[in-house]
Amino acid sequence: MDRAKDRGCDVFQIFSQSPRSWNSKSLSDDDAHEFVSSFRKSGLALAVDHMPYLPNLASSKDDVHEKSIDALTSELMRCQMLRIPYLVSHLGSHLGAGWDEGFKRIVEAVDTSLSQADNGVILLLENTAGTKNSMGSSLEEIATIIDAFDTLRPGLGICLDTCHLFAAGYELRTPEGLQATLNQFQELIGLERLMLLHINDCRGAMGSHLDRHEHIGLGQIGENGFRLILRHPSLKDLPMVLETPVDSRRNDVANLQAARKLASWPE
Repeated sequence: MDRAKDRGCDVFQIFSQSPRSWNSKSLSDDDAHEFVSSFRKSGLALAVDHMPYLPNLASSKDDVHEKSIDALTSELMRCQMLRIPYLVSHLGSHLGAGWDEGFKRIVEAVDTSLSQADNGVILLLENTAGTKNSMGSSLEEIATIIDAFDTLRPGLGICLDTCHLFAAGYELRTPEGLQATLNQFQELIGLERLMLLHINDCRGAMGSHLDRHEHIGLGQIGENGFRLILRHPSLKDLPMVLETPVDSRRNDVANLQAARKLASWPE
């Protein structure tokens, strides 16, 4: 939280536990109270939580799937304790079992966890770049998952990652391409489900299915693409999180400044 404030952020994303472990330290009431109190004093607008990397909601392995449901339920409860309204989750990999099997596993996991937690925290399903066996790389796939639930079911939304979206084959660099992508989102899912953006440039070409994030404006989406994305009427007021690389070329502050400059580019 202090890092986000020091860098001039309005919104920040955290892992509430180690992102690369199944075993999480229990969150004490004192820890939660300290976080909530610090956030209220920080002046920051929004905190978002992200699921750890090991859970796989689409896994065809029963033991992994059961552990993933437990992890998702636990993380939803941790969000409630921390007063964090959004939890972002990858959809996972079907591990070669096929999309239909992965779909059934995801629906079971999401339904079970949201029903068990039932605490008002909104689970945001994140789109993927379309790497081998991954789930949710197309808007049609995400729509199929959303449609498996009551269309009015609370607690379920979407986080769009720009790198993943572009790598999956969606044009974001031209006004016509971006609008066509958003029109498709509206038709299949509904823009009211879109609650968060992960703003990342992409090292790979459009449709490459390469999940490699790049600094804002330095990748294949480029500065012009981000001018369009950051200024689009349907997107510009959404909370946005940067997940750009950590390397010697540009730091977090420089990426934030680049995004803000492109967002305020004159007509």
